[in-house]
Amino acid sequence: MSLPSEINSILLRDVEDVSEIRALEDLQIKVWGDGERDIVPLSQLIAARYVGGTLIGAFDDKKLVGFAYGFYGHVAGRLVHHSHMLAVDPAYRDHNLGFRLKAAQRERVLAANITNRMTWTFDPLQSLNAHFNFAKLGVLSDTYKINVYGEEATSFLHQNGTDRLFVTWLLDRPRVEDLVTRGEGTRGPLTGAGREPLLLLRNSDSGRPEPAAGFEEIAEVNLVAVEIPSDINSVERTDIGKARQWRGETRRVFTEALSKGFVIVDYFLKDERSGTYLLKRSSLDEAFE
Repeated sequence: MSLPSEINSILLRDVEDVSEIRALEDLQIKVWGDGERDIVPLSQLIAARYVGGTLIGAFDDKKLVGFAYGFYGHVAGRLVHHSHMLAVDPAYRDHNLGFRLKAAQRERVLAANITNRMTWTFDPLQSLNAHFNFAKLGVLSDTYKINVYGEEATSFLHQNGTDRLFVTWLLDRPRVEDLVTRGEGTRGPLTGAGREPLLLLRNSDSGRPEPAAGFEEIAEVNLVAVEIPSDINSVERTDIGKARQWRGETRRVFTEALSKGFVIVDYFLKDERSGTYLLKRSSLDEAFE
């Protein structure tokens, strides 16, 4: 097998040729498994592209090694561009292609001058995705969705429910612009500011979720935190019961905190065992300022 090329030789461009769009189907199966019901088919990708959707590929010479796919929709009366899929060939995951693809998608949406908002969903128990979304891109979230794809799932990715955080990326805000320009993560505007958040859920010494503070204690605080395991996939492989405890407890804490006016504003790796979400009492738009 040939080794991946250097990052600068990998070209990002719009995908237009039917044979290249067919390759998108194959890459989805390579990345997420062979469940045909779970892939976005060629016909849908072509239709979305015709009406202004984004379909951006990363190419190593002529080989498709990653893509980003999105389409326009509306949320609470606001037009958004929903970034539905981002996939990178496993052999190319050290090339920062996920970040480059999101940045390219952002450029396309801003150039269209239709909306300044992108949205997508991800599993809040996936620590690396949380770091990518919050620390590297600067998204925020005020919405937790329970079992987005139903309780019965066919994909190997869906062994522990399909809860998702629905995130918003305000593309033209200074912090987002700064993060995309620098291409590296930050601790954000709140961490390191000398204010300790109230911890609601901790990763205990046993590796199980442990309530740390009750919701009766948050009335007078504006900053709270939620810990998760740094590798939930390993937990799922070794102790699915423990993994399901994490799903249940994080679902409870996030839904309660968001219902009380908090917004998820940041995520950082605490140590090799745990990561920490930071939540601020704020509206979504105010938290972007």
